[in-house]
Amino acid sequence: MVSEEVDAWSATENDIRESLRGLGTAATVATVAAVDGSAYRRPGAKMLVTADGVATGAVTAGCLEPSVVETCDSVRRSGQPRTERFDLTDGGETWGLGLGCNGVIDVLVEPRDRSWDAVLDVVDDEEAIAVVTVVASDRNTAVGERVVVGESGVRAVPDRDPVPLPHLSRVRDTIARVVGTDQTRTVSVGDATLLVDGLAPIPELLLFGSQNDLGPVVRLGTRAGFRVSVHSPRGGVDASAFPEADAVYTGHPSTVTESVGGHTYAVVMSHNLLDDRIAVETLLRETAVPYVGVMGPRERFDRLRDELASDGRALTADELDRLAAPVGLDLGGGTPVDIALSIVSEVVAVRNGRDGGRLRDRSGPIHALENGR
Repeated sequence: MVSEEVDAWSATENDIRESLRGLGTAATVATVAAVDGSAYRRPGAKMLVTADGVATGAVTAGCLEPSVVETCDSVRRSGQPRTERFDLTDGGETWGLGLGCNGVIDVLVEPRDRSWDAVLDVVDDEEAIAVVTVVASDRNTAVGERVVVGESGVRAVPDRDPVPLPHLSRVRDTIARVVGTDQTRTVSVGDATLLVDGLAPIPELLLFGSQNDLGPVVRLGTRAGFRVSVHSPRGGVDASAFPEADAVYTGHPSTVTESVGGHTYAVVMSHNLLDDRIAVETLLRETAVPYVGVMGPRERFDRLRDELASDGRALTADELDRLAAPVGLDLGGGTPVDIALSIVSEVVAVRNGRDGGRLRDRSGPIHALENGR
């Protein structure tokens, strides 16, 4: 379950999945299925509601939560999934209240049944998947029918009838685009609508170092939804020094890859040039980590790169593209928290394929609008 120190409303995907593991079958799951117009949360956002009405996560900024909780209670009692539409546009008869959101939001509300255990088992095994669920039915389907699609093929799940294969075949291109991207799409298939919800393994943030400046990065990385590990290159490190970290390791810089999983982003910040050099070289040579941030001024990294070149290990163009040196976005601050925010913000931007620029300078929508009705 989500730690009591964490605001349940701001739960990350990691928090949601951990809570799903711990909830019994008396709970319900609400998922944003589609948005037409503007809304605070995008498709795929989830909220868990227990039998006594306690919510974890959010599907809006708060304006709809009481109504969604009420719907969850109804679904929990009936045991039947259903999709509820909330109209927040100015012209909406029920929700036209001039709220910050100005869109139409479809929310799938379903029991927390054993189908969720099957979903979590697959994604926890480091397999990127798409969960395909019927959210609007036709004569051949019912709301809540579900399958899991991944590298190992199409899997049925307990407690749910499977989505008919002819319907699946018509959305295979969408499934291929969504798997492994954390994106969610709804696709109309005749009179039915399918929710294609991409779920990827939780991303990992590997921090190489042991100094006090790791603390703020660990905390912010955890709150941004990463599983955070610390690899200390010098002597034993008491794990209590980084209580928010998921794991703390100690070892020679050349063993840093032992902390690398399949969805890892790394930041090298030991403040020891030799250790950093060994860690950078090891990460680039032995892993496919897409992002390796290096703490320190540009001149320090130039020296590190020159030393590698003099040893016959000149960095390739591809390796340089994976490096972020100096690490972080240009936020202008200099406090430990400012620096940590700069680092974690850059990792989040890279993971989402963005450059971290200001939204006011961005033309068009903030998020891709691909959910057709």
